Amino acid sequence: QVQLVESGGGLVQPGGSLRLSCAANGFSFSWYAMMWVRQAPGKGLEWVSAISSRGDSTIYADSVEGRFTISRDNVDNTLYLQMNNLESDDTAVYYCAKCTGPGAGIVGNPCRRDYRGQGTQVTVSS
Repeated sequence: QVQLVESGGGLVQPGGSLRLSCAANGFSFSWYAMMWVRQAPGKGLEWVSAISSRGDSTIYADSVEGRFTISRDNVDNTLYLQMNNLESDDTAVYYCAKCTGPGAGIVGNPCRRDYRGQGTQVTVSS
């Protein structure tokens, strides 16, 4: 059974940083690309970033390019999202998600996801 458990969210001031983690279990983590998606209050799911199964290819939404960094540890089965220079528009519930194959896809057409976790709240406010 696929399990994805996010952690690391919280309240941070504009310009601050947070590092999200996602512990993965129940599948062969190193075989699949992974992604982060988010949902802001009153809005739909928004794709944020994706990383290939080996971690050698990463893609980002324009809204976070240059501020967020996705990474993974295939030994510890953990996905990360380092978020710097946070803005109020980054306020959302952040979810990690498993993709259906090893490739991250391309900006505008990221990998297709099949499972996601319960999410962690990120609030950017002064």
